Amino acid sequence: MADGLNIDGLLDALAKRVAAYVRAELAQDGPVGVKPRLLTVEQAATYLGRTEEAIQHMIAAAKIPTVRIDRRVFIDVRDLDRLIEEYKA
Repeated sequence: MADGLNIDGLLDALAKRVAAYVRAELAQDGPVGVKPRLLTVEQAATYLGRTEEAIQHMIAAAKIPTVRIDRRVFIDVRDLDRLIEEYKA
């Protein structure tokens, strides 16, 4: 029985360390389940796996619509998803 308690204690300690690690990783990405709808050009480039310059060219060619708030330019993630669907073979 003593061995069972040691194993249980070890498992509890391991579970706590794993939980702490997961919480720390999730904290880096912001609140769980909250994803921005509007992305910056840099974020859109990351989302599509392209360069910022490529995204700027796609915006200039009207392939990607933009949302302009004050002087900032955003891209709706839904428009990026639509673009992906359009180009699927």
